[in-house]
Amino acid sequence: MSADMIARCGDELYEAFVGRHTLAPLAERIPELTLEDAYRIQERFIARRVAAGETIVGKKIGVTSKAVQNLLGVYQPDFGQLTSGMVYKAGETIDLNALIQPKAEAELAFVLKRDLKGPGITAMDVIHATDYVAPCFEIVDSRIHNWKIGIRDTVADNASCGVYVLGDVRGDPRDIDLALAGMVLEKNGELFSTACGAAVQGSPANAVAWLANTLGALGIPFLAGEVILSGSQSALVSVVDGDVLTCTIGGLGACRVAFSGKSAA
Repeated sequence: MSADMIARCGDELYEAFVGRHTLAPLAERIPELTLEDAYRIQERFIARRVAAGETIVGKKIGVTSKAVQNLLGVYQPDFGQLTSGMVYKAGETIDLNALIQPKAEAELAFVLKRDLKGPGITAMDVIHATDYVAPCFEIVDSRIHNWKIGIRDTVADNASCGVYVLGDVRGDPRDIDLALAGMVLEKNGELFSTACGAAVQGSPANAVAWLANTLGALGIPFLAGEVILSGSQSALVSVVDGDVLTCTIGGLGACRVAFSGKSAA
């Protein structure tokens, strides 16, 4: 794809984000779109957000669990950028009015205490570079109509990033069996799903190592202080006004989030 077409697609996604509307899938409109093109479109989309005043605060890994892969029909991980405009603090209510077609997913977040740059990063390297882990919710939100996405569309759309919130509890990853720690997700006080860390590439630390190596090959490091979302352990949960979700990770603690308002879709 030409640089002009890359920029045009990135601008379309940014304008959809600002205007809270969806687009027809890019891959349907542009059959020659490659995965590399999609990541370049993502870069343009994020560059527009940064130009508007946001900053990069971390990274996210998407489509890591079988539950999410089967739901979306996307069978390989992807990644996106986290920005300052996506952050909610623990205890805040998420405003659905700012989102289009949100779905929640429960996962484990890693907050780094030192830089990591691949290739050659292992799960143990990730653990040693991590300041703490926390349970979290990512509220994914697609700018592609009716979530009709393949890998190219979700990558271009910044891995369908919406917003996220970290729980107040913090744990040392060396004190928790990240693969075997169970996660319980409740919606409005009722059990929604159960899983464990092994649902995410065998361990959330494996997923983070994968991304460190993938970005390292592109010359992009993880930086101290960044938040890395390791990928959903739960099925995606549709949310509406008044919903309350709680995810609890064994040996760590819980993250609770409430929602108000009405999304655009």
